[in-house]
Amino acid sequence: MVKLLVASNNKKKLGELERILADAGIEGVELLPLSAVPAYDEPVEDGRTFADNALIKARAGVANTGIATIADDSGIAVEELNGMPGVLSARWSGQHGDDQANNELLLAQMADVPDERRQAAFVSVCALVTPDGAEHVAEGRWPGMLLRAPKGENGFGYDPLFQPEGEQRSSAQMSPEEKNAVSHRGRALAQLTSAIAKLA
Repeated sequence: MVKLLVASNNKKKLGELERILADAGIEGVELLPLSAVPAYDEPVEDGRTFADNALIKARAGVANTGIATIADDSGIAVEELNGMPGVLSARWSGQHGDDQANNELLLAQMADVPDERRQAAFVSVCALVTPDGAEHVAEGRWPGMLLRAPKGENGFGYDPLFQPEGEQRSSAQMSPEEKNAVSHRGRALAQLTSAIAKLA
């Protein structure tokens, strides 16, 4: 059983990756959260792009543990805001990881924007770095629009505000299985399954 460090303690991200690997028929890979390895200083995510930050986290995982590491950086890009919050999505309100505050601020900033200009996309870049120095990067985009009020209880982050293209529901009203099949992280991770399979 080969180990793969997931550079996150977010149980929902870990579960999403587990389901995607299972759906791809990949066996023999044990996913480890950060809590399963000796603690190391989290790297500063000072990249200007999602790819920069994903690579910073994946490289730090390999450097500190010697274990192949997968990391992602993701967020929401709103066209009307020139692609912001973007890499600042998790700390848009100034508080890292405060989903409610981030959502409230984004809704306030978009309050006067008409429906036809509320296009947005969830973007995820996943990076896989192995101890031999190989690096694989994949980007997934999930286009849609920004709602005017939160809807749904599933998911996390900006899910309650995001209505995917072709959907009448928010991504927080979709089941995890439905979301994995089409989501930005699912699309990015799916591109890395062949590289992950080679580890096993």
